[in-house]
Amino acid sequence: MRHLFSGILFSSGTAMGYFLLYIFIIFKTNVNLAPLQSPTKKTPMMQETNGSVASDLTRQVRLLCWVLTAPQFLESRTKHVHAAWGKRCNKVLYMSSEESDFPTVKLDVAEGRNQLYWKTIRAFQYVYEHHLDDADWFLKADDDTFVVPENLRYLLSQLDTEDPLYLGRRFRPFVAQGYMSGGAGYVLSKEALRRFVKGHADGNCTHFSDIEDMALGTCLETMEVTAMDTRDERRRHTFHAFPPDKYLLKQLTKSQSNHLLYEFYERVQGPGCCSDLTISFHYIRPVEMYTLEYFTYHLRPYGYKYRFDPEAA
Repeated sequence: MRHLFSGILFSSGTAMGYFLLYIFIIFKTNVNLAPLQSPTKKTPMMQETNGSVASDLTRQVRLLCWVLTAPQFLESRTKHVHAAWGKRCNKVLYMSSEESDFPTVKLDVAEGRNQLYWKTIRAFQYVYEHHLDDADWFLKADDDTFVVPENLRYLLSQLDTEDPLYLGRRFRPFVAQGYMSGGAGYVLSKEALRRFVKGHADGNCTHFSDIEDMALGTCLETMEVTAMDTRDERRRHTFHAFPPDKYLLKQLTKSQSNHLLYEFYERVQGPGCCSDLTISFHYIRPVEMYTLEYFTYHLRPYGYKYRFDPEAA
């Protein structure tokens, strides 16, 4: 009798396992990386939180975003960047070595990691020549960077774009005032953009290295552009050069903390690492783009009053 009962349990468990596996396969094969759609009917909570402040900042702080990409990543990365956050910039440009109907802007450069700084130089020159008056601030991001433009506009609203300023995740060494991580994205004020272009035109800046972010930081220091501290009022970072798990979870081994080696400021892991008004994360895959978009713009705990007030901090 005991063997019969055990056999029944085993058979039931096996059947249940196959059923769950079938459901999982059906779900996986039907996953669609199309952008999330907002509900058509606004709830009272959505009506209260949607809008006016973020909309005002969108008009007052004009943000041009340009994204560094390549032809082979157009389908697998770039289109998802646009769907997840690129559309939230006042103007967005996708810089590549080939033109496409997406559209992408064709720059006179070759592809490859050793061409990243050339592509950056040419991209900022293109923006300066064609779009200088279309925006107040100019963000460079990679095609695997996730950005929250609304939080970036809030940070920039406290600054003057006619000052020579440069913002991002501040690294060291190599540059005395530090330089901003390329993957986390960095922002140039209008005056900083003018000085960067002028530096290369006059020969004060050169393509002396393939390391894009460090080379750009060196040029901006030469042109007396100030590297800004972008941490929030509680000294938590807003730009992040790696995914959230690299910061939010305290790493137990020294080898796992290599991503913090270049930090300009004190290294922090755990929940205190990251600002409530975080601006960016890097090394984000397409499915994670939509996950972060959902958590940022859609998920709300019912009845919870948001406690962090940056104006009062």
